[in-house]
Order: sequence, then structure tokens, then C-alpha cells
Amino acid sequence: MTDRLRHSFTPTNNSFSRRRFLTTSAAVAGGVGASSLIGWSGAGAATLKTVRFSEAVHNLGYINLYVGMHGGIFKKNGLDMQVSAAGGDTQTFAAVLGGSADFAIGDATMAQISRENGGPGVVVGTVVQRAHYFGVSKTLQPITDPKDFKGLKIVTSPEPNTNYSVAKRLLEKAGLKVGVDATIVPVNPGTEIAAMLAGQADIAIAYQPSVAAAEAQGAKVVFDFSSYIGPFCNTGIMVLPSTIQKDPEMVQALVTSFEEASRKTYADPAFSKEVARQEFPDLPGEVVDKAIDAELKYLIPAQSVVTKQDQWKNLMDMQVYLGNAKGTVPFDQIIDNSFAEKAVASLK
Repeated sequence: MTDRLRHSFTPTNNSFSRRRFLTTSAAVAGGVGASSLIGWSGAGAATLKTVRFSEAVHNLGYINLYVGMHGGIFKKNGLDMQVSAAGGDTQTFAAVLGGSADFAIGDATMAQISRENGGPGVVVGTVVQRAHYFGVSKTLQPITDPKDFKGLKIVTSPEPNTNYSVAKRLLEKAGLKVGVDATIVPVNPGTEIAAMLAGQADIAIAYQPSVAAAEAQGAKVVFDFSSYIGPFCNTGIMVLPSTIQKDPEMVQALVTSFEEASRKTYADPAFSKEVARQEFPDLPGEVVDKAIDAELKYLIPAQSVVTKQDQWKNLMDMQVYLGNAKGTVPFDQIIDNSFAEKAVASLK
């Protein structure tokens, strides 16, 4: 899965609006299963429940997932996780809608959009509790005022991915017009750093471990989105109501595993680094370690799977502001914290 870090950057041809998401999701879902798979199925796997699980992009924001897998937490709770990287937020929820995945993690706005358009979708937990993006540059000094993005070329994943959304909102809230005062250059997810290093943009909005890899090549973090935005449901666990009704035990086992893995991620940073090195073996170990240090320092991975109202409000405020969602589905109708709350109670 780490080979996507080495891909040369090219502008994506898959940029489409969130409003077109539902009409294209079925077609997208059909191709998700071929993505790079992670499978841990050792002795006794025959007694485990197979879970088809789609992650938006393989990255260290999802370290809780990888800690749970390498630490045997999912297996302990009876689950054999088969994880595929979908290639973006839209694609990962499309896998759930299309039936090729039981769960997806990515921008939970996808479930909100589905519900607003009469479709299904529930969020049963949070995996990333802050915006896990950093502005990285080889030429710029640290930016303390968003107005200083004026005149810059900024590379992100294409709309509707979250790093595009946070960048666009930051610019507009600073009174800057996208395409006039500052330019967003969209590239394939995971190739933002390469585009910046090649001179296609002044600054890349990227996530770990790409950020730490860029720092090892002389770049530096010049803007921190996690502190700028605050509590933020950057990544949620999305599932269909029909899956909850059909197999609530599986849902509970998965959410409980995430709660336990989230706690272990923070309680045992050395193990988190060991896991991260295994997930990204093509990167120098010290680069991966630095990426995990940053993830934990900025409280980016969820400390608990419970989705908090302020996290969800900040996500919805951004998406409503951008016109990507209407925000008409109340918190308690789109968020089902019952599994997360049982998980917390069981692990006390």
C-alpha cells in the first residue's frame, strides 16, 4: 500500500462535486475491491467474522485501525479485518453503498449527503478527531494569519476530499477568492507532497506520513490545520442501517475494537511507532516515528470512538458553509453513539 507514496503526481481526472456523489457511487464502488488489501488471518481465523472494511486513503491518521489490527484487538473481539484503500472519501462510502464493504472510514459528510438525498448512512464512531492536515513548504516561512495565503498556489487532493474542503474554507474565511487571490491545484490523493517538491505549488496540504517524509527532504510545516480548526470529526466510521439491523454484534465488536485501539495508540506510543513502521516499510523508520509523534502531539487520532457534538458541529459548519451539505439531519439521527458508549462502559 505504500507504493502510492512513490507515484508521480498528475492532476486528477476524477474531481466531481459532492452533489454528484450519489449518482456516481454505484459505479465507483464496483472498482474499490481491487485496491491494495491488508489481511491478517492467522490460526483460528475460521472462527472469526470476516469484515470488509474500506479506508479512504492509507495514512497515519488511521493509526488506530492499524494498531487494532497488529495488536490483535479486532481478532480478540472475533473479527477478521479485510481492509482495502479506496482512493478517496467519496469512493470509500461508495463501497458501502455498493455493497463491496461493510464499513468505511473517511469524511463522514458522505453519510450526511446520502441522508439528505433520501439515501442511507449512519456514523457509529470517530477515528480522526482533528483535521489531520499540515501546510508543508520548502520555500515559505510559518504562516500565522490565513490572509498570508494570498498569492500562493496550494496543492491538495481534489474536491470532495477533506483537505480540499479545509483549504477552501480557510481561504474564503480569510476573504480570499479561490482562483483569484490564491490557487488550489488538485492532484491525486497521496501525491500532494510530490507536487509541491516538484515546484507545482508553493505549499501542499497533506497528512502523515507524507509530511514527515517531506520534512526529511528539507520541507517544513508552515501551517497546522488541527489547531486552526479544533475539535473536528475528520474521519468517521460509516455503515448502513441495514448492516446494523442484520448484525449488531459485528458492529459492536468493531466499535469496541476501535475504542480499545484508540486507547492503546496513546498509551503505548512505542507500539504505535512499531505498527506504523510495518505499515510504511518503504519510509525510513525515523521518519515514521516523527510522523507518529506529530499525530499524538496534535491529538489527531481519536482518543475515544465516541463522536462528540462539537466535533460534528465543526465538520457540518464547514460543509454547510461550502455548500457541500445542508446540515438538515440532526446529530442524533445521523450519529449513533450507542455502540461507542457501550464500548466505553465495557472497557472501564
